[in-house]
Amino acid sequence: MTPSDMFSVVNMVAMAMWLLMIFLPRWKGTRLLIDYKVIPIALSIIYVIYLVLSLNNGNGLDFGSLESVMQLFTREDAVLAGWVHYLAFDLLIGMWILDQNQKLGINHIWLVPCLLGTFMVGPVGFLLFIILRYFKKTTS
Repeated sequence: MTPSDMFSVVNMVAMAMWLLMIFLPRWKGTRLLIDYKVIPIALSIIYVIYLVLSLNNGNGLDFGSLESVMQLFTREDAVLAGWVHYLAFDLLIGMWILDQNQKLGINHIWLVPCLLGTFMVGPVGFLLFIILRYFKKTTS
C-alpha cells in the first residue's frame, strides 16, 4: 500500500469515528470504540510503522530548529506519520470531550461545535470545550 493509499484509509477511518461521535455519541458501538480507544490505537500502530519507515530511510528526527522540522516534513513517509499523529490525538481529545460530558450533562448540540472544531482545528475545539465546561460548572 502506498503512502497515498494509506493517507486515504486513515482519513476515512478517522472521519467515520468523528461522524459517530457527532451524530451517534450514545450508541453502544460508538461508546465501545471510545471506551477502548480502538481507532486511536489503530492509528498509533500505523504511526509507528511510518515513523520506523522514515527512520529506516536514514531520516533522523531533528526537532531542534524550524528549518530541521521543515526538512523532515518534505518526505512522504514522515508527512504521513505526522498526519496520522494529528488524527490520533485530535480523536483522543474528541473522545475526552464526550467522556467529560458524561459527568457534566451538557446538551450534545452545544458539544457539536467543540467536536467539529477539534476535528478541523484541534486546539480551537479543545479551547471551546474548556470555555463551555467552565460556564457549565459556574452556573451549576
